[in-house]
Amino acid sequence: MNRRHLVTLKDIARELGISVATVSRALRDTYDVSEETKNSVLTKVKELNYRPNFNAMGLVNHKSHNIAVILPTITNYYFSTVITGIQYTAYKNAYNIILHVTGESPEREITIAKELPLSSIDGVLVSVTSESNKCDHLQEIIDNGVPVVFFDRVAESIKTSKVMQNDYEGAFTAVEHLIKRGYRKIAHISGPFSLAFTKERLRGYLTALKKHKIPFNQNWVIHSEFNQESGGADTYKLLSMRDRPDAIFAVNDRKAVGAILTLKKKGIRIGQEIGVIGFTNDPVSAIISPSLTTVEEPASAIGEKSCELLLKHISKKDFIPEEVILKGKLIARESTSRTS
Repeated sequence: MNRRHLVTLKDIARELGISVATVSRALRDTYDVSEETKNSVLTKVKELNYRPNFNAMGLVNHKSHNIAVILPTITNYYFSTVITGIQYTAYKNAYNIILHVTGESPEREITIAKELPLSSIDGVLVSVTSESNKCDHLQEIIDNGVPVVFFDRVAESIKTSKVMQNDYEGAFTAVEHLIKRGYRKIAHISGPFSLAFTKERLRGYLTALKKHKIPFNQNWVIHSEFNQESGGADTYKLLSMRDRPDAIFAVNDRKAVGAILTLKKKGIRIGQEIGVIGFTNDPVSAIISPSLTTVEEPASAIGEKSCELLLKHISKKDFIPEEVILKGKLIARESTSRTS
């Protein structure tokens, strides 16, 4: 067959001596086509390098095979890994993804949501900005018949499927690790309080302190942004206090790295004098000196599962929303070691 020829269902049907309708049903895995015929069709599809025409399919199935992804950033390890998971599931199911980056701007998020070409997408995956308190703009998408699934940073008020890591358990594990290493004055440099996962990590921190009868000092909880600079600034504040902590639990690895760099500038021995633990397992956590103890987030699995749930919402309009919570894993390194 001419390699420049665009292979169609007619070509496959002619090669196998069956009808176009049978080929179409075989590719859709319908019950009324035998396994033998399905296998023959799939073999021929591979042999002829058949590519489905999504534009033509969309006219028949009312599907574009496009998924919009709205997220705060693509420049950090966590979100780039989530995108990898989303891509894996989307491409495996013959869907394309269209990225929209808010840059942590709620105004930009609202603009993106309101300007989405809803007739050209089948669903939306969203991780909300750090300042998004109201999510009416995202509810409007659902009200217009396009399914939305949240991942990582979720809108608590919207009833749809959500995929998160177990922030409460991860934070509890992190703080309990510090306590078991002998730290007793534990600070928490956190993220914006409006976010659900920020609250959950704070709750895990407080529960661990309470379980081990460690006094809680409200001055040692600082809310700011998620970046390295904020981690450094928060640490300077802690060091300026008359009663300063002997350990820091950071809401993410970027803030933990900021804390480590600040402590090093001040000549403070990390681990021996002040312990530091993060949350993510960013690659930098293994190469910074001293290496950073952290809670690994299942980022790729979050991307895969959120996309999988969105595809279920797309294929079944009455699909009951699911809330999936995945576990993290503690990775102990030098920053919480009290020995030199």
